[in-house]
Amino acid sequence: MDAAEQNHLLPKKKKSETEDDKRRKRIVPGSLLKAVVRPGGGDSSPKDGDQIIYHCTVRTLDGVVVESTRSECGGRGLPIRDVLGKSKMILGLLEGIPTMHKAEIAMFKMKPEMHYAEKDCPVSAPGNFPKYDELHFEIELLDFAKAKIASDDLGVVKKIVNEGEGWESPREPYEVKARISAKSGDGQVLLSPKEEPYFFTFGKFEVPKGLEIGIGTMARKEKAVIYVRKQYLTESPLMHIAHDLEEVHFEVELVHFIQVRDMLGDGRLIKRRIRDGRGEFPMDCPLQDSRLSVHYRGMLLNEDKTVFYDSRIENGDEPLEFSSGEGLVPEGFEMCTRLMLPGEIALVTCPPDYAYDKFPRPPGVPEGAHVQWEIELLGFETPRDWTGLDFQSIMNEAENIRSTGNRLFKEGKFELAKAKYEKVLREFNHVNPQDDEEGKVFGEARNMLHLNVAACLLKLGEWRKSVETCNKVLEAKPGHAKGLYRRGMAYMGGGEYEAARNDFNMMIKVDNSSEADASAALLKLKQKEQEAESKARKQFKGLFDKKPGVITEVGSEIREQTKTGEEVDETKDNEEDDETQEEESTTTVSTDSKWSEKAWPIMKNVMVQIGIQLGVALFGVLIFQFVSARFT
Repeated sequence: MDAAEQNHLLPKKKKSETEDDKRRKRIVPGSLLKAVVRPGGGDSSPKDGDQIIYHCTVRTLDGVVVESTRSECGGRGLPIRDVLGKSKMILGLLEGIPTMHKAEIAMFKMKPEMHYAEKDCPVSAPGNFPKYDELHFEIELLDFAKAKIASDDLGVVKKIVNEGEGWESPREPYEVKARISAKSGDGQVLLSPKEEPYFFTFGKFEVPKGLEIGIGTMARKEKAVIYVRKQYLTESPLMHIAHDLEEVHFEVELVHFIQVRDMLGDGRLIKRRIRDGRGEFPMDCPLQDSRLSVHYRGMLLNEDKTVFYDSRIENGDEPLEFSSGEGLVPEGFEMCTRLMLPGEIALVTCPPDYAYDKFPRPPGVPEGAHVQWEIELLGFETPRDWTGLDFQSIMNEAENIRSTGNRLFKEGKFELAKAKYEKVLREFNHVNPQDDEEGKVFGEARNMLHLNVAACLLKLGEWRKSVETCNKVLEAKPGHAKGLYRRGMAYMGGGEYEAARNDFNMMIKVDNSSEADASAALLKLKQKEQEAESKARKQFKGLFDKKPGVITEVGSEIREQTKTGEEVDETKDNEEDDETQEEESTTTVSTDSKWSEKAWPIMKNVMVQIGIQLGVALFGVLIFQFVSARFT
């Protein structure tokens, strides 16, 4: 039996019942009758999700007009526009209109419970409406089509006339070219069509709000009608909006749009596509770490747009090739090229902190310079797929990536290094060792990667996350000396000195060869404790020398200490040369979110060292003073 037959035999998933379905169940036979006045065309009828446009005239059984949308019957001449399954409608029309064809005119005779006298009717009856009378509803179905609802209140609805290309739609701050014409709901021309497309920047209020919302759902070269109600008709350079306009129908052809991306969200790093590339965005972009080939020209953002580098000239027309995710080009450069398609040319405006202030500056680029790059992505090669590789090949690939991470770590690029280690760990989720020997190699490699991640986290000041990462190793192998060492360093970085001491002592018990590292770490720990005790003594000096009832000012030095952070000294790993080397560094712990967890271990250790025995009441006073000082 093939898959299609198997699927046919599977029980079909029951569609959940909607509120409209529940209302239809209450219909009593004979309460809704239909007579066709004029047949429509075609075989199709509207269904849920379709927008319906219709005229409605309500009469008594004696033929007296109660209300109408038609001008000849006293109405405004504006047809009603609803979306089946979305709009609030009386039950008789909800049931009756789906039986009609386009251009059909039908008369529906409705009992009161089929219109506004229905129990819990979602639509309120107009004033002085005879809601308890049996009435005739004459409906002319002008049009219906599949609708794209662009706003939850149905104030903006789109009907596609011709499908567009691709799936990308414009958004802020894209630059858009579109042919636009407009009519009022009764057909009056408000904006005549023009051959030359209208150019506007998305998000700059250069077209009415509802029109922009609708265009934001369109694809390139799509043609559509966008129906916009009054609440979304805002003034703009495109057209004047009269105060009595209830609805405008915009006919739109989206000729072209230029992708403009605010990479940081603050307007400082802007990527503007000036030539389209090949493929679909973003599926065909080098989002993953890849080998990229680009030509680029770099310019200073001064009056002369001074060119400081052109790869076509200064590199003998040879393109620049680099691997993304390795910090080989400025951060802003890489962020933008990751969102380019092959063959695309983009103009990138970059602030100094994402350009050359944190990267070796080329000749002619001063410190603090804003720059502009014109980049052409010639192509890229994605990483090797591990699917189908044997175990040894997978481990070789993993080792290559880990080695790159180690290099980045030594260069102080801890975020990039962490990303490399985490990439391999994700790939490891799909690796299944086939025997005990492979399992042992695999387990050791995974543990090493976790500890590399922990080292990066500690460098980044995330000591608690570093501890949690070390725990993954120690849960799998409780006596892992390297894991104990790394976790002890993390505890020490967070001021948890007793926990750090326990881990370093445990290192010596489980692995005699680690005694030298553990002893060095314990010595460093003792120095840290002494420094913390000395600082705390100064901070709390005089606290207990005052007379009863006199409160000593406490907290200013604590605040200063939390601003400075703690220096975390890490001993060099005595593993193989390819392991991450941890150098002495300063890890600053966030002062706003972690001040309490930083201060408490210091206070606790000091209290133990100097032998102060606090009563409950006195300790409460101390905490009150400390918290008050922190938030004053």
